[in-house]
Amino acid sequence: MTEPSPETTQPDPVDAVPSPESATPAEEAPPADPVTLLTQEVDRWKDLAYRSQAELDNFRKRSAREAQETRAYANADLLRALFPILDNFDMGLEAARAESEKSMIFMGMSMVNRQIQDFLRESGVQEIEAQGKTFDPNLHEAVSQEACADIAEGTIIRVTRKGYKLKDRLLRAASVIVSSGPAAA
Repeated sequence: MTEPSPETTQPDPVDAVPSPESATPAEEAPPADPVTLLTQEVDRWKDLAYRSQAELDNFRKRSAREAQETRAYANADLLRALFPILDNFDMGLEAARAESEKSMIFMGMSMVNRQIQDFLRESGVQEIEAQGKTFDPNLHEAVSQEACADIAEGTIIRVTRKGYKLKDRLLRAASVIVSSGPAAA
């Protein structure tokens, strides 16, 4: 008789028993009810669908809010570029007023100034009130301090350059001179 070749030998019964490390969880647990498995699968997919819908709704709301904010503040750079021109126009208006308030130049410049102020107001721009107010570093830029006997320390004496806000955002801080209180004796 021929002896069996090593390739065709039967495995040892000890080798046929799977080790605990090689056993899969499906082999360890008893087979589950197919209806329960399908119900769990359906619940998992429903949960995923609800979460995806919520994420999409949040994305839409965030996009709409960002678009609205972009529209609201889109003119900010244009307005910032306009402020130095307004400063020069105001100086010209004051020079025309000093010459004569009855002159045609002053009257024409006053009408243009009114139109500019209306345009700024319609665009949502507000001038920052500073004269006589308490200094606020969020709205004002102190260029100097002066001693003043009748004005309390930290109060704005004069405005050297107007400041502006667009809705709730600061476009340009007002440059001001602040009181340092009464002069030291």
